[in-house]
Amino acid sequence: MKWWQRLKTNPLAQFGAGILLLFYLVVIAADFIAPYSPYESQLNASLLPPTQIYWYNQQGQWIGPHVYPTTQGPVDIETGIRQLNVDKTQPSPVRFFVKGEPYKILGIIPFDRHLFGTIGAAKINLLGTDEQARDQFSRIAFGGRISLSIGLVGILVSFPIGMMIGGMSGYFGGWLDTFTMRLVEVLMTIPGLYLLVALAGILPPQLSSSQRFLLIVVIISFISWAGLARVIRGQVLSIKEQQFVQASKAIGANSFYIIIRHVLPQTATYLIISATLSIPSFIIAESVLSFLGLGIQQPDPSWGNLLSSATNASILVLQPWLIWPPAILIILTVLAFNLLGDSLRDALDPRSIQR
Repeated sequence: MKWWQRLKTNPLAQFGAGILLLFYLVVIAADFIAPYSPYESQLNASLLPPTQIYWYNQQGQWIGPHVYPTTQGPVDIETGIRQLNVDKTQPSPVRFFVKGEPYKILGIIPFDRHLFGTIGAAKINLLGTDEQARDQFSRIAFGGRISLSIGLVGILVSFPIGMMIGGMSGYFGGWLDTFTMRLVEVLMTIPGLYLLVALAGILPPQLSSSQRFLLIVVIISFISWAGLARVIRGQVLSIKEQQFVQASKAIGANSFYIIIRHVLPQTATYLIISATLSIPSFIIAESVLSFLGLGIQQPDPSWGNLLSSATNASILVLQPWLIWPPAILIILTVLAFNLLGDSLRDALDPRSIQR
């Protein structure tokens, strides 16, 4: 397990793995971590900036972390900045494990406590609210479930296809190899983003977000397995000449058994690295589609459609808290997967150690 020791001591791998672990824990426990429902609109609270947390009351006495009820005020005609009405006569303490909207843990155990919240009339919006007066932090936490899971589901769909087609093509050769490689070459010439936009644009508008999610995964997987199949085919051409494969043939083992039991496992190193590096492409594709309004639809959140407000110049300038958090999360996620993939490649490839 020398590769594991090298991976554990790699600071880039530690950084990437730490970021991903944190993000996945947050989205898995979004019901507990998010203080409010991602669909709940707060009264008279549209486009509020991140809530300011106070520690001292109006008399200068320390009373602990607290917030005040904040609502919309008039818009300054000259600057376009919305004024806020802050009622400092009603301090609301900020506490951990506050009772809130009930939900079920694992879909079974009823629970009504959230990681943090307020006691009183005020709301705490760590990342402000959107144009529908919904808590942006809660929407980001729940939206990460789609953005972070689409890559995992995508490789579960595309990788088995690429493995089997590439494995059979390289092992059997002949007309099957010729046909599959021509098909792969055709698929690899298709511009992925344009195909995604074209196919997503003709989807029926009445589809639910879960149905759109599945269709996006299918579309992306359809065009992403070709590159993997081509590489696997090249590796299988070399592996099938090895002595252990010839020995299996000599004792009369079935060809498909040899492919699944002996040939494809030899490509495991490449598959692990490729899977890690392929997940970001699924995340980016979903983000682009949702940003263009062709992916996950409102009111269901995803990091991509949370970015769609960036198309409004006034929001981009006056309400940057709606843009930067999902953008930074997408960048960090893609960076973390790439760092982890590169570190895995270095740890599993002996030649990189010599360099």
